[in-house]
Amino acid sequence: MSEMLEKILSDNNIETAYKRVYANKGAGGIDGVTINELEEYMKEHWESIKEEIRERKYKPQPVLRVEIPKPNGGVRKLGIPTVIDRVIEQAITQVLTPIFEPIFSENSYGFRPNRRCEQAIIKLLEYFNDGYVWIVDIDLEKFFDNVPQDKLMSYVGKIIHDGDTESLIRKYLKAGVMNKGRYETTEIGTPQGGNLSPLLSNVMLNELDKELESRGQRFTRYADDVVIVLKSKAAATRVMYSITNWIEKKLGLKVNATKTKITPPSKLKYLGFGFWKDKGTWKARPHQDSVMKFKRKLKALCKRNWSIDLTYRIKKINEVIRGWVNYFRIGSMKTILQKIDEHLRTMIRVIIWKQWKVPKKRLWGLKKLGVENWLAHKVAYWGDCYQKVATKSIVTRAISKEILTKRGLISISDYYQKVAHI
Repeated sequence: MSEMLEKILSDNNIETAYKRVYANKGAGGIDGVTINELEEYMKEHWESIKEEIRERKYKPQPVLRVEIPKPNGGVRKLGIPTVIDRVIEQAITQVLTPIFEPIFSENSYGFRPNRRCEQAIIKLLEYFNDGYVWIVDIDLEKFFDNVPQDKLMSYVGKIIHDGDTESLIRKYLKAGVMNKGRYETTEIGTPQGGNLSPLLSNVMLNELDKELESRGQRFTRYADDVVIVLKSKAAATRVMYSITNWIEKKLGLKVNATKTKITPPSKLKYLGFGFWKDKGTWKARPHQDSVMKFKRKLKALCKRNWSIDLTYRIKKINEVIRGWVNYFRIGSMKTILQKIDEHLRTMIRVIIWKQWKVPKKRLWGLKKLGVENWLAHKVAYWGDCYQKVATKSIVTRAISKEILTKRGLISISDYYQKVAHI
């Protein structure tokens, strides 16, 4: 058996892979084994699975097809491998990543160690501010579903030269999917949702990176989101047609002709960001679609009919706030966050008012917050005019930002000031 496969199956590597998979949680696959049962399952089956892999007899199980609705319509098809297959895929990824990393492009930012989305945005802003303001925005149609497996494996083989490992990877590509109880073969594509897919997508699209670099083009790529920047519309048009042709002929991928376009920065949506010019300088901020999505998430967590303890609700709201602000922290968004903050506090006040339910409890609550007796009496009998109470009464001052902060609620704009690059 090959040295590389031994490295993949080594106790240390498998233990690290197990810990990663366990930490990421997630649903079980078609065998019904959950993440919490994984340790027990491995104790019982790992030695025999390892032998099967060594003898090239192991067969990964089909992935479970899950369809996630996209905000703008359509669905994203995810394939959920079994938890044991996630561990094996993760173990392969851990050994192959250091081999592929040195050959990957400086302009590729997705699914790579010590690289993240904001670096791609910063690079793009550099290009814009250097005058490269005509963008070829390439849309690869259902990239993960359409990857030609033979081409992909030939690129993998050129670098790793290891038949045992290549055979195992190919088995994962060919494992098939269970879609609503029916088995479907997978002759093309790499399942989006597997631990190996991000690395394999970079191996495939590294060929595009190399082609663009050989042509002297400026570009950024994050997974299958590729934008090329040029100084004139005519040059952008030329590049769009020639590179689309190259992608389809050389890589065997489909380019979505209706979504691939030439655009100025102000019309671009890239990795959730929009772009605007401020005193002659291009800057980034969350795209309006991203802002709307954020607002919808907060609104869903503030549903009045969700009977949940306020402490738990605030904990979930804080998780969403931290995640969103950390992702968009390089964006200019102070004003918009102040407005969202105010609206969020209004929604929380409504929740508290509803939880107090009856005038007696409302009177008690207001007085406890220091409202004078006569004023508390007046407001306590306003009834269920929630918006009016939360925006046009003493409740706004009584349940103040400071009170909500003490209760544990993060101020979105304060958190942004703390983590932002400003």
